[in-house]
Amino acid sequence: MKLVRENTARSLVLPVAPTRGRLRPLGLDEVRITGGFWARRRETNATATLGHCRDWMERVGWTGNFRAAVEGRIHRDRRGREFADSDVYKLLEAMAWQAGQGDGTALDAGIAELTGTIAAAQEPDGYLNTAFGRPGQRPRYSDLEWGHELYCYGHLIQAGVAQLRARGEGELAKTALRAADHVCATFGPGGIEGVCGHPEIETALVELARATGEQRYLDQAALFVDRRGHGTLADIEFGRAYFQDDLPVRDATVLRGHAVRALYLAAGAVDVAVETGDDALLAAVARQWETTVARRTYLTGGMGSHHRDESFGDDFVLPPDRAYAETCAGVASVMLGWRLLLATGDPRYADLAERTLFNVVAASPSEDGRAFFYANTLHRRSRGTVPSANAQSPRAESGLRAPWFAVSCCPTNVARTLALLPAYLATADDRGVQLHQYADAEIATTLPGGHAVALRVRTDYPHGGRVTVRITRSADHPWTLSLRVPAWAAGATAWLVDADGARRPVAPGTATVTRAFRAGDEIRLELPVAPRWIGADPRVDAVRGTVAVERGPLVYCAESVDLPGGQEVDAVRVDPSAGPEDGPDGTVVVPGELAVADERSGAPWSYRPLGEAADPAERAPGIVLVPYHSWANRGPSTMRVWLPTAEPDSTGAAGI
Repeated sequence: MKLVRENTARSLVLPVAPTRGRLRPLGLDEVRITGGFWARRRETNATATLGHCRDWMERVGWTGNFRAAVEGRIHRDRRGREFADSDVYKLLEAMAWQAGQGDGTALDAGIAELTGTIAAAQEPDGYLNTAFGRPGQRPRYSDLEWGHELYCYGHLIQAGVAQLRARGEGELAKTALRAADHVCATFGPGGIEGVCGHPEIETALVELARATGEQRYLDQAALFVDRRGHGTLADIEFGRAYFQDDLPVRDATVLRGHAVRALYLAAGAVDVAVETGDDALLAAVARQWETTVARRTYLTGGMGSHHRDESFGDDFVLPPDRAYAETCAGVASVMLGWRLLLATGDPRYADLAERTLFNVVAASPSEDGRAFFYANTLHRRSRGTVPSANAQSPRAESGLRAPWFAVSCCPTNVARTLALLPAYLATADDRGVQLHQYADAEIATTLPGGHAVALRVRTDYPHGGRVTVRITRSADHPWTLSLRVPAWAAGATAWLVDADGARRPVAPGTATVTRAFRAGDEIRLELPVAPRWIGADPRVDAVRGTVAVERGPLVYCAESVDLPGGQEVDAVRVDPSAGPEDGPDGTVVVPGELAVADERSGAPWSYRPLGEAADPAERAPGIVLVPYHSWANRGPSTMRVWLPTAEPDSTGAAGI
């Protein structure tokens, strides 16, 4: 897996800016989302979610922690978990990226005010944390397993990089640089030979090295990656795999342990591998991704099936009703996939990122952007209760979205992801431009040799499958436009309008058009987004005898609010012998029946001999399914993605 080229012409407003790799990312000054699915969500993020997060962090005292530290009362007045500082930093990162896209005046003032509060609490040597190190608190770095000090620095540094790239130097960037210098002095050669229980610092230090050209930040990140897996952290009840400290990164074959930790570490390892030219390390992470996607990933793209330790389960242990699939793990999966895509050019990484963006990241925030899912179950058996709008939820809950959590990493992670989302749409290389995610967008960049190109994308994706790309500016020589064809899109076609007009089939992977484009040329891609039945690998025991429905990149689900007579979703039985069909307003209708509950109360046994009739059922005129990302926006409900099939014969066996 060779890194075949050095990137030269570069945008300045880049969340991820590798100096080597197969593809060059396009920055927030080169890609603008102008309408459709993601534009609506980004507008809600900018106008509602950012302010919501800021208000809540002030209300629960997390921003006040920095003031308490300055005033000498932190030992008695600190609020929140030991990692609460990190959410303030993620909010600042989101604000910085948003400010760099034309929303600057008010956001810049908010960033300056919040940064002033934070910077005042920084120690002269660069140390900055409100949970450790002051009178009445535990000493610095006395709890590397759970203290999250380096994890918090990672998010501070990423916020600083965002300001540096989006707005130029500012106090936030300077605060981050002082913290990074402190980390290198404290944990570098001759210092503390440890790692943080929660990876995050690694990818942040690499990005800071890219932004500043300072080699010591990259060296420190590489040191942290190489230290991992040698038992430097204490053993715990979940085992060292929880921290990914059981095996060196190069020796692991699958992602394991705490899902967010594992994915952040893998992203950092890719960053180190790319910048150091370490092809063996890059190949190791790619192998881990392959195995994890094949065996430990939910249909939605969610990762992590254990609630107790927020971790990956064993291979094919993917129970839908116990899916944890934390929103932050979805964000981290997209981060990892993007880095692997840039390094290798393989469109499969963009496929999983698309699935995860539409079915995990988009599922977390409510329609108004002021409540969130922490975990993303695939089967909700009880309706639950509406969370209080004025109290933070003590724990991840998947009945309805909550306005805030005692552990509120997910709202701020969603906020920063939506703020930087345009950077995930497209890339360039020596040959031309590549489109990886589809949305109404304006894209303009410069190809090698100083050749300016620009294009406009129009689509109603994901609800419709047509993508029209109009060239608005072109180089005077042939170049290549590449369009990703998702793995599910068998039967896709592409054509150049006003040429011979002939559609040509394009296989999943990448469709390319190479020519000396002229302004006004249009290329169209038609993706078959008709609804389709999906079955699971038979080794996923938890969903045997069930099927699911996808339409384009969207996973669908049954929700009790769409069932007649107050029925719950566990009454649904579907008939996969007939195809699902499009319904009104983006819904899908499937043939099936609703089980009629056995009226005999106190039935002594939940099991029956094969061949004995199950509960009676009544034929349903059509069971309505909705996009999974939209569920629980209409009040308390039950929900399921994997739907039992009606029993086809008297043996009692179910299946498709």
